[in-house]
Amino acid sequence: MAYGEEMIKALKDRGQQLRRDCIRCIGVGVAGHVGGSCSSADLVAALYFHKMKVDPENPEWEGRDYFLLSKGHVAILQYAALAERGFFPVDDLPHCKDIGFYLQGHPHLGTPGIEAGTGSLGQGLSLGSGMALGLKMDGKPNRVYVLVGDGEMDEGQIWEAAMSSSAKKLDNLCAIIDNNGLQAQGRIEDRLPSEPIADKWRAFGWNVIEIDGHNMEEILTALDEAEGCKGRPTAIVAHTVKGKGISFAENQVGFHNRALTKEEYDKALEELA
Repeated sequence: MAYGEEMIKALKDRGQQLRRDCIRCIGVGVAGHVGGSCSSADLVAALYFHKMKVDPENPEWEGRDYFLLSKGHVAILQYAALAERGFFPVDDLPHCKDIGFYLQGHPHLGTPGIEAGTGSLGQGLSLGSGMALGLKMDGKPNRVYVLVGDGEMDEGQIWEAAMSSSAKKLDNLCAIIDNNGLQAQGRIEDRLPSEPIADKWRAFGWNVIEIDGHNMEEILTALDEAEGCKGRPTAIVAHTVKGKGISFAENQVGFHNRALTKEEYDKALEELA
């Protein structure tokens, strides 16, 4: 399917807006996962503002598609998407991590639009697999999307879920791997090398699509292909840049999780304008 330039531009602008919202969400002097949020922003924009069926007025709508943030430490990105989509006020974002506030450091039930708590890495794909299986058993057409971090693939539970999802032929399940090459303590290739990522998912029986995770047309095409694939789940391996859009944060492991100075905060918003 061909996509018009106007749609592509609008979704790219959405991605930039989500990045700006992430910066506003953490503000100055409060640690936040800027790097992984910015690398995934275009992927999440395509899901929430084009692909997924959701109803902000009725978050529990039975016809909705499900999104699980398996890399739950970048919750500020999902909060930004939910706010911009209308699930709750955008003005609430700067209160993230305030004591007692409903927007905390990891997704949790009780926040409008959140399907499950994903504070422990590796669990999101198992949760998504179970949801997808339940939907298939009930004969429902809803789809399940799970955003997985490349560093998160260190966790064995990811591969257990990958094996079981393939065995159950969960073609209503799509895992999107944010392959930015960095994790909390450095380069993935220096820790537990995960390459060849695509071949590993193929070996587990998944339909695999590799894309530039910042090319909106490739993102949309991959999501369409995933929906059209029958008989097996799809893994979209999205090659991304950690800290995308912020010059001093791009490909810098130090921005996996850290606080911004006032100067960095202002510069980040300026560059993302």
